Amino acid sequence: MRRFLINNNSSFIKRDCNSFSKIKNFNPNNDKIIPLFSTTLNNNENKNKINIIGLPKLDLIEKFEKLNFPKYSVDQVWKLMYNKGIDQIKDFNLISKERKSIMEENFKLDTGTITKHQLSVDGTRKFLISFDGDEVESVFIPESSRGTLCVSSQVGCTFACTFCFTGTQKFKRNLTANEIVAQVVAARKLLNDFNASEERLLTNIVFMGQGEPFYNYRNVKKAISIITDSNGLAIGKSKITVSTSGVVPIIERLGTDFPGIGLAISLHSPNDEVRSKIVTANRQWPIEELVQSCIKFSKTTKSRITLEYVPLQDVHDTEQDALDLIPLCKRFPSLVNIIPFNPWPGSPHESSTNNQIQIFANILESNNVKTTIRQSRGRDIMAACGQLKS
Repeated sequence: MRRFLINNNSSFIKRDCNSFSKIKNFNPNNDKIIPLFSTTLNNNENKNKINIIGLPKLDLIEKFEKLNFPKYSVDQVWKLMYNKGIDQIKDFNLISKERKSIMEENFKLDTGTITKHQLSVDGTRKFLISFDGDEVESVFIPESSRGTLCVSSQVGCTFACTFCFTGTQKFKRNLTANEIVAQVVAARKLLNDFNASEERLLTNIVFMGQGEPFYNYRNVKKAISIITDSNGLAIGKSKITVSTSGVVPIIERLGTDFPGIGLAISLHSPNDEVRSKIVTANRQWPIEELVQSCIKFSKTTKSRITLEYVPLQDVHDTEQDALDLIPLCKRFPSLVNIIPFNPWPGSPHESSTNNQIQIFANILESNNVKTTIRQSRGRDIMAACGQLKS
């Protein structure tokens, strides 16, 4: 059993020697002590200060110009925030004392507050992060060759897919670019991932948390620009995947804005009638429109488009359903990712049996459709795919 040891009598979290044993180059003889932190401002701080975490570079350049800061100051600040993980302006050692004083009068660094931190027996970690009272969940999933952070883009969701727990949560608002980037910064901080002497644990980002990313594309785009910037969080586009339930107008735009970025389609059925019942986006953008947008997107990347498929018992898990899926998969470079249904309180569905899932996958593979079956992670803390709700 892999787990984290939490000392309830102190403000520290200790990695036990097996917590990240599957992470590349993890040294089981080198335990780490990670301080548990909060990044909210003190109550007496001026809330009118501009939060520069997640602020687009061009906006920061403009604000620095008004303060008569030299142009190179922006790259210095970005490096300090995103490469070094420094979360206090007073600790910006590359900035002069005078400019730091001016910055403290006008700006703040706020990555929200981690109000709840759960650790699964399989090493998965779920964070509940509060932004001015609104809470979202993000999940870190360690694997043998990478560590993936699943980030949220909305408080609640604009769609109500019947197999997703988030879909039962009323949509409240879009997250800002600051709040999306803050999830990455907060996770890296908690993972002690800004330590330059160690290999980073967080290597990949998936927009598969709460919300529909393409219904908040303006802020998602700003966040991705910061995450991929070489002076920012410096995570390559090929290490980022954006998942959508099928908001057709934005799919091609994503490929144009970020060539080489990963795209995942929450497909779940090749049949319009069935898909419209379980994925409400299909009522507005039916499968043929979705396929055409994927064909256009595929011209912007060398990677396959991931087609996500959650087999639901007595809904769309038959051998015929698998056969019907094959022609669609061959219209553009694709990979089918079969995701066993992860139950949640009051869910109207049951997962297909492991045997039926394997039969489904075998049919696809035997017809030259590249297929994977996702291993559920973090089920014991409601952190698996489809289980997030804040």
